[in-house]
Formats: sequence, C-alpha cells, structure tokens
Amino acid sequence: RQCLDRRIDNRDLLKSEVDAWERRRTESGAQIRWMFSTDQAREKMAKSYPIPLLNES
Repeated sequence: RQCLDRRIDNRDLLKSEVDAWERRRTESGAQIRWMFSTDQAREKMAKSYPIPLLNES
C-alpha cells in the first residue's frame, strides 16, 4: 500500500524500496496476527486445508 501512489520504473529502485520497507517492518517488531487456527481453517476451507492422512503400515 505504501508505494501505490507512484510508479517504480526500474528494478534497482524497486529492490532498494523493498529492502528499506522490510528493514523498517522488522525493526518495528511487526507481527502477523492469525485470525484462526489450522483446525478452524480446515473447517471453513476444507478443500484448501485437507486433513493429512497418516501412512499406516
């Protein structure tokens, strides 16, 4: 979202922008806050999160 107001027209500038963004994000201690557990994901999106089958010998 931070860069949508302009066009980044070369690869080197894009890389430096992404590196700077990533560094600021890491230094700020940003974390992902998952909205649901794996079990809840399997319940809501069964096709995308199938229950793994155990190999029984």
